[in-house]
Amino acid sequence: MAILFEVTVRPLAHLQFLAGGLSGFIEIICFHPLDVVKTRMQIQGTRALHGEVVYSCPLDAFVNIYRYEGLSSLWKGIVPPICVETPKRGGKFLMYEYFKPYFHFGAPQPTPLTHAVSGSVAGILESFLVNPFEVVKITQQSHREKHLRTLSVVKYIIKHDGYGIKGLYRGITALVARNAVFHFGFFGFYNAIKDIVPSPENSTYDLLRKVIIAGLASSLACVMSVTLDMAKCRIQGPQPVKGEVKYRWTINTIRTTFREEGFRALFKGLGALILRAGPGGAMLLVTYEYLFEFLKSKYI
Repeated sequence: MAILFEVTVRPLAHLQFLAGGLSGFIEIICFHPLDVVKTRMQIQGTRALHGEVVYSCPLDAFVNIYRYEGLSSLWKGIVPPICVETPKRGGKFLMYEYFKPYFHFGAPQPTPLTHAVSGSVAGILESFLVNPFEVVKITQQSHREKHLRTLSVVKYIIKHDGYGIKGLYRGITALVARNAVFHFGFFGFYNAIKDIVPSPENSTYDLLRKVIIAGLASSLACVMSVTLDMAKCRIQGPQPVKGEVKYRWTINTIRTTFREEGFRALFKGLGALILRAGPGGAMLLVTYEYLFEFLKSKYI
């Protein structure tokens, strides 16, 4: 029995990791420009600093980045996500599948709460792997004048701020909170809605059903977590005043933003976030499911 279990589980784990990694890579390449737009909008204040353009909406940010910085600027900071997101997404789906049996809460089969809690735990664990790459990525994305080389940014951060909570792990508490809330909503809503909406016999319509549900689930999860995402970007990005740390901790960042810029500022970047995470999340989750089933049929 032990030998049979080992032979069965190991190939599934490898296939889950591979399917998650490939789906993550495809999603990053397609939707990274919207991540740049989201970051720019979240770190800007209400007034322009040093003559910088203040973006009024995602489309305005997209147009102005292209106009003043060139097409390639829309892929600023893509190296860190490609380096970490591909294996990270594979690891996330692997952990998500691994934790599901532990969160049935007495139910014979996985419930939407099972998927929500499993996704949340997987999201929390991945935060500790991805945080240094997020700091580097946001530093690159926020720099408007030129393209910063990834290794140069890494060396600069380590030299001046170190590896810890002031350096490469700056904003880790905000990232953990953001990931916990987002993945709870994403996996929970997706599986809850998918169970309610009947599956059509036609495979094309079934694919469309899953894409729409995944996009809706991702958008709802964005609304739940956007304030934490805004705080994360402000903590991890360049501070408004050079030499002064204005944004250090999650709750204080949210309070300061609300006090100085009002309630709407807590949802900065939501439009770009939904544009990116809605179709991006749909592509990620549905691609993972179909790739995993395809790989299972080929190799199991």
